[in-house]
Amino acid sequence: MSYKTILAILDTADNSGAVADFAFALAAESSAHVIGLHAETIAAVPLVAPMEIPDPVAVQALQDMAHSETVEVERIFRARGNASGASLEWRAFATSTGYGSAPLIETARSADLLIASQADPARPSDSHVDVDEFLFESGRPVLMIPYIIRQPKPIKRVLIAWNGSKEATRATFDALPILRTAEAVEIFSVDPVETAKHSATGADIAATLARHGVNVTLATAESGDRHASHVIENRLSDNSIDLLVMGAYTHSRLWQAIFGGTTKTLLQSMTALTLLSR
Repeated sequence: MSYKTILAILDTADNSGAVADFAFALAAESSAHVIGLHAETIAAVPLVAPMEIPDPVAVQALQDMAHSETVEVERIFRARGNASGASLEWRAFATSTGYGSAPLIETARSADLLIASQADPARPSDSHVDVDEFLFESGRPVLMIPYIIRQPKPIKRVLIAWNGSKEATRATFDALPILRTAEAVEIFSVDPVETAKHSATGADIAATLARHGVNVTLATAESGDRHASHVIENRLSDNSIDLLVMGAYTHSRLWQAIFGGTTKTLLQSMTALTLLSR
C-alpha cells in the first residue's frame, strides 16, 4: 500500500509553498500524482447606503484580489511541482462557500491523502481552509502541517494516539505507508481502559502493525488532573516526535462545538505533523 494520489489544499499564497513542498516530497517516495486544490472565494456583495444597492466597484475590487491570489497560488504550486519532476494537476473553483463546497469535497474523496497547513495566527485570512469540513465530509485522511514547520524532513519517529476508537483505527491504517518506513512507532494510550470487550492499550493493533513490518512499541500514561491533549503534547516534545497519528472528532460536530475536545486542542497548538482521520 502507498499513497498514489495526494491532494494539496492550497488556501493562501503564504502557506502554499510549504504545503506543495510536503506534497511533492511524499509523492517522490511512491511516484504519486499530486493535485493542487484552491478555492477562489466569491465575497459577499458590499452594499452602499442609503439605497443598499451593490457597489460594483467594491465587488470588482474584491474579485480581482481573490483572482490575483489564485494566480499566485497556482504559480507557486507549478513551480514546486516542475522542480520536483512529479506528476501534477491544478484545480481551482470559484465558490461562495469556501472549502466546504461540493466540487472540492468530491475532489478530496478521490485522493489517498489530503495535505493542508495550520493557519498562522499572526496572519489571519478569510481564505484559510476549514479542515473540519474535509474531516467530516471527505472520508479521507488529512495530514496537517504546523505553521512553525515549513520545510519537509524525513518522518523517523511516529506517535499513534490510541484510544481504541474506530477513528483511531482508521487513522492508524491510513498512516500505514508512513509507518512502514519510520524508524520507530509508538502506540501511546492515555488512561487506558481494559474490559473483556475493549482494549485501549493497543496490544492487538501493535501486533497487526508488526506483521506489516512496522517497528512498534507500546506506552501508556495517566493524565491525573491534566487534559489528555496536554499529556500527548508532552510526549511529542519529550520523544522528538515527527508525526502524530490520531483519530479526529470522536464526538459529533455539535458536541465539539459546545464542549471542545482533544482534537481541537491539539490542532490549535501543533508542534508536529499530524495525520487525522475520522
